[in-house]
Amino acid sequence: MSTLSRFYLRIPILLSDLSQWIGWLLAVTVVPPMVICALSLYPVRWFAVRLGLLAPMSGHSTHTRATPLGGGIGIWLGIVGTFAIGTVAVFFARHAPEWQSRMPSAMVPLLDGVWSKAGNLWCVLAGGTVLTVLGVTDDRRGVNEYLRLAIEFAVAAFVVYGMGFGLTAFIGVAWLTNLMSVIWIVGLINSFNMLDNMDGLSGGVAAIIAGTMATVMLMTPDPGTAQPQFFVAALLLVVFGSLLGFLWHNRPPAKIFMGDGGSYLIGYLVAVAMLMATFAGDGEPRPHAVFAPLCVMAVPLYDMITVLGIRIREGRSLFVGDRSHFSHRLVDLGLSRTQAVLTIYLVTATCGLAAIVLTQVPVTQAVMVLGIVVCMLLLVVILESTGWRKDEE
Repeated sequence: MSTLSRFYLRIPILLSDLSQWIGWLLAVTVVPPMVICALSLYPVRWFAVRLGLLAPMSGHSTHTRATPLGGGIGIWLGIVGTFAIGTVAVFFARHAPEWQSRMPSAMVPLLDGVWSKAGNLWCVLAGGTVLTVLGVTDDRRGVNEYLRLAIEFAVAAFVVYGMGFGLTAFIGVAWLTNLMSVIWIVGLINSFNMLDNMDGLSGGVAAIIAGTMATVMLMTPDPGTAQPQFFVAALLLVVFGSLLGFLWHNRPPAKIFMGDGGSYLIGYLVAVAMLMATFAGDGEPRPHAVFAPLCVMAVPLYDMITVLGIRIREGRSLFVGDRSHFSHRLVDLGLSRTQAVLTIYLVTATCGLAAIVLTQVPVTQAVMVLGIVVCMLLLVVILESTGWRKDEE
């Protein structure tokens, strides 16, 4: 029997094991941030003018009226509020048998391990808070782009050099791996920021990515414990839940935008979660699994790279927004804004499913999976080339 066949046969077993506690896990990681974010954004919307958080009407905007920019405040409250409640709950649950009796039995032994990682969690959230404040300040009055990048690199360096998180790159050269890790964090921060250009786009894509990578973490055991990577999965699921609450307000026509405060935070947390994860699997060598983050991030990275390329080619500033994004180019091809967003969702979900399979199969099948992702991106390029030829004519 091939390894790929064994993977497909293993899925029902994994789902059976997960079904014992997955409902409880989703209830404590997805529902609270969703509710907190959704409710907190109502007062942010009402007081947006007083807070100075209104999107300026610019040439690249797709809206015809001023719209609040404070979505990042609600996303931050949903994430930090949930982890604050969770930290207190874990502290008491470790010494409260009556609380433990209401939890799935498989989760009780993990309480001490979760508590031991609380310090790292709050250090990561502190970095996210710095970026949220930076983004909200940028939304309100603007921040010099070089100062903005300096702060992003400083926070990324703190995570990599101060906390010891880094890419699993199998390179063996520490300084290069650390440098790549810092660039990875800063790159994802800006990729989500650049993707935030249509209603529901950045938030929806980020939700798909967070949900996909949480699934990967639950299906990829930690080699040290042989248990699913609950800690990283929980972080991603909380991000996922908060984004769902935000999308309630950001669905077309958007009542509020994510703003820099939200996009910086989401890009940072997704990037750090992938650095905290391990893709080694359950004993079988799968070095190709490290490409899973690149697969799931294919669309935001494609958008960022092509936009920067267009701006460089046309001699324009790299930091000034425009209508050269992937979503805008799809609209130029004849799609409606909603169709463009749904198309990007579909491509992201396809790449996400490929990332899940990639972490579970050997090298031969992994090459095929990566080929699917490459073919998907090439298909996008071919479709876009139609618009490029029209522009040249």
